Amino acid sequence: MRQIKILKDMKTTTLACTPSYALMLSEVIKGTDMKLDELSLKRGVFGAEPWSENMRKRIEKGLGLEAFDIYGLTELCGPGVGIECSEHNGLHTWSDHFIVETIDSDGNKTDVDGEGKGELVFTTLQREAMPVMRYRTKDLSWITWEECACGLLHPRIGRITGRSDDMLIVRGVNVFPSQIEEVLMELKGVGDHYQIIVDRDILDKLMIKVEVTNEIFSDSISELITLEKEIKKRLFEMLSLSVDVELVEPGQIPRPEGKAKRVIDLRKDM
Repeated sequence: MRQIKILKDMKTTTLACTPSYALMLSEVIKGTDMKLDELSLKRGVFGAEPWSENMRKRIEKGLGLEAFDIYGLTELCGPGVGIECSEHNGLHTWSDHFIVETIDSDGNKTDVDGEGKGELVFTTLQREAMPVMRYRTKDLSWITWEECACGLLHPRIGRITGRSDDMLIVRGVNVFPSQIEEVLMELKGVGDHYQIIVDRDILDKLMIKVEVTNEIFSDSISELITLEKEIKKRLFEMLSLSVDVELVEPGQIPRPEGKAKRVIDLRKDM
C-alpha cells in the first residue's frame, strides 16, 4: 500500500517494474476504495521476466495505463537492449550498439525474417572493457528487419516467450510456462497468480495451481467445476498433455518480492 500512496502523492505517470509486481499493485488497488482516476499513471515499462499478451491486457485494465515490454541483460548493458514503441509489434533493438541473431539448439542460424524462432544471440559493437561476441542469452524469440509503422528501421525482436533452460519435459512433451500462462490469462474467473508444479510417481505429473477471482470463488460449486474442466480442456489443446488443476481462493499463492517463481519442479529433489 505504501507504493500505491507514493504513486498517488507524487502523481507518477510512468511505472517501471516486473509484470508480476504490476499485477500485485493492481490487486492491492482492487482491495481498496481507490479509483484508478486518482492515479496519474499513463504508461508502464515492464520486463525482467517473460509475460504474455493476455497478462498485458490485465495489467493495463488493472492499472489504467499503456504497458510496454522492455528487454535487457546485465551482461550487455542492463535494461534497454530493446523496447516496444506504441505500435506494440516487436521490441526495437539498437543496431548501432548490438548485432542480434537467433540460433537453434545446435548453433545454426534461424533468423529468417519474422519466421525463424530461436535463441537470441548478441554481439556488442561499442563496448570496450568487456565486449561479447555471439553471446547466447537462452531467451527465445524471433527477429524482423521490416520497417516498423512508427518509422524506425532498427531490427525488432518478438516478445520473449521463455528461455531454453525453462523448458519442462513432461512425459516426453516439451512444455513452456508461457504456454500455460497464455491459456490461463484469457479465461474469465482465473486470477492473476498461478503455480506450475511438476512431480513424479511412476510417470511425470503436471499440476497447475490456479487462484480464482473473488467473484467466482463466492459463486456456486458448479461454476468452479466448470472452470476447472475448461482449464484442463484448453491446456490439453495447447500442450497435447493431460494436466491436473487445483483451484484455490484468492491470496493462497505467495506473492513475489522480486521475479515471479512460477515453476516448482519436485523431480529435482528426487
